[in-house]
Amino acid sequence: MSNAVIQVPAAPAHAAIEHFKAEFTFETDCWDTHEALEQGNPGFVLVDARSPEMFAKGHIAGAVNIPHGKIIGSRMTDYPDSTLFVTYCAGPHCNGAARAALKLARLGFPVKIMSGGVTGWLDEGFDLQAN
Repeated sequence: MSNAVIQVPAAPAHAAIEHFKAEFTFETDCWDTHEALEQGNPGFVLVDARSPEMFAKGHIAGAVNIPHGKIIGSRMTDYPDSTLFVTYCAGPHCNGAARAALKLARLGFPVKIMSGGVTGWLDEGFDLQAN
């Protein structure tokens, strides 16, 4: 019997370890982000990469709104080069967080994506703040 899941063999354990370990250098999840924000000094700047209109309808408390199209060097000069950014957008159906992360990385900043975005945040039972 064959199906799409087993047709291609899984990677050997050592390769899987390296692959999954590397994922944590690129992303975090909603739960860990929430826990860090609850501590008061999370050690990162949370960036909502959506439009100002979407941000106003509901965003994560403590996030700054910098739409991915507005991430340029001159706008980011207020942040030290060592600032860790965590980006999010609407959810898995949106690539705004990845676009923002790429632009921040090109500017030399360390960056991660919060996987799940607003959809994941709400799925975890966390609230949004509206303007």
